[in-house]
Amino acid sequence: MARQLRIEYPGAFYHITTRGNQKQPIVLDDRDRFVLLEYFKEANAKFDALIHAFCLMQNHYHLLLETLRGNLSKIMHFINTSYAVFFNKRYSRSGHFFQGRYKAILAEKDTYALELSRYIHLNPVRAGIVSRPEDYPHSSYREYMDQRPAESWLDRTFILGYFGLEPEKARTQYAAFVSAGIGRPAKSPQVTAGKSLILGSPVFIDRIKKEYLDPRREIQEVPAVRGLKNKPALEDIQRSIELALDVKGKLTRNAAIFLCRRRTDYTLAELSDFYRIGKSAVGKISGQVKEILSGDETLKNIIREIEKSLFG
Repeated sequence: MARQLRIEYPGAFYHITTRGNQKQPIVLDDRDRFVLLEYFKEANAKFDALIHAFCLMQNHYHLLLETLRGNLSKIMHFINTSYAVFFNKRYSRSGHFFQGRYKAILAEKDTYALELSRYIHLNPVRAGIVSRPEDYPHSSYREYMDQRPAESWLDRTFILGYFGLEPEKARTQYAAFVSAGIGRPAKSPQVTAGKSLILGSPVFIDRIKKEYLDPRREIQEVPAVRGLKNKPALEDIQRSIELALDVKGKLTRNAAIFLCRRRTDYTLAELSDFYRIGKSAVGKISGQVKEILSGDETLKNIIREIEKSLFG
């Protein structure tokens, strides 16, 4: 099955869902939650990921995410790969951690922002975990209600801005808006969006389809442009391996070179320039790592997991 084509542009607004593989838990305690939130924070600082709302459930999480630089793939690759490596290492597990790729619903910001934020904040209520959203400690709702200090990377101003400029009044009205959804049936954004995975007015959907899903552009971009969009950056490949092995140096460099030669179309010249070694050394290193992996099952499994997280 072909992968969903990600529509990315500066200012794009998404509802993101990431689930554990086979409905397995993605968080087991507060330490796990803290680390996942730290990766949200780092994504905000590193990639200008603007997070408007979040909810961490036991086997999945939701984000209301705006990409100021049109770099959704990089943001989600960083968060999910970094956290999967942490979780697998902490619990000495292997195999797929997340269930395939994350789900990204592109939404018309002014039309769907409020409804999506309510959907995210009511997730624990509709799951029967709590009766009120403020009773659930692992979402951004308490920050919206000013019941605890807001995370520096969480932007509440856009959503609350719909209810006026006076903070206390805005919080009260937002709370009423969210509470009005309790007990009412609600379709998931994915069901509402349908196969297009776009939420918006007919004018918005038509514009997005013309600008990003035009079949003529698809022919021109595959594989030349679209392939480049899906290829991890050399820096991300290197970082993923450093996180997994918890070391820096020749081992991680050599493993990264091996994966690049095995799974990407980076040229010898590109790898040579990035790692500041000769072209002949690139080929030699790749062969050496292959030989090492044939006799080191533990390292082989780690590299295999990194490969899955990076390339699917």
